[in-house]
Amino acid sequence: MTADHDEVRSSDTQHPANLIPELCRAFYRLGWVTGTGGGICIRQGDKVYIAPSGVQKERIEPEHIFVLKYPQPVTSPHTNRVFLRRPPLKLKESACTPLFWNSFELRDAGSCIHTHSQHAVMATLLWKGPTFTISHQEMIKGVRIGGTGTALSYLDTLVVPIIENTPYEEDLRDGMAEAMKKYPDAAAVLVRRHGVYVWGTDWEKAKTQTECLDYLFEIGVKMQLAGIPTVLNSES
Repeated sequence: MTADHDEVRSSDTQHPANLIPELCRAFYRLGWVTGTGGGICIRQGDKVYIAPSGVQKERIEPEHIFVLKYPQPVTSPHTNRVFLRRPPLKLKESACTPLFWNSFELRDAGSCIHTHSQHAVMATLLWKGPTFTISHQEMIKGVRIGGTGTALSYLDTLVVPIIENTPYEEDLRDGMAEAMKKYPDAAAVLVRRHGVYVWGTDWEKAKTQTECLDYLFEIGVKMQLAGIPTVLNSES
């Protein structure tokens, strides 16, 4: 394990250490990662690049990025992890790390995004049950089956499981994994009164799916408040 910058210094704009700060700034402008909340990871081969925890996401620089080995010998939330690089500053890896690992191990994802979007939170408040559902919306076509499979159809009903929040982020790991197994076609997991985790085969697909889902959460909330059904049956 090293603290030097070799793992995160690159002139390539597509290098994960350059992409993560750029994406965090974009997500900050959308209101997804304000107040140091939220996070993102990118997996590239046997390395995982992760943003730090508890920092202003719009001010992250490449040298702040953690690099972890993939796969990890142990993935328990409260055990030591194998780092290839830690920043020289007194930073901590994202509290989302064990949940990011769920997306790798259960969906073979290449990237996972966690947001504190108000649209996602409102959806968990209006949908009291275990899932958010919506159908017959064009933006559903931007979401993939399981997050990494083929694209959904306009005629498909999008189902996103909702799990209950916990006092500590790491303790969401088991609940998220259980929801992912119960709903294998889901491209995301909502956390009640908290936010959402979205994954994809790479950072581009994770990003676009997060955007599509956020749109669907927003319009779903508006439909609910207006008394409009979000799911149409075959006779509607």
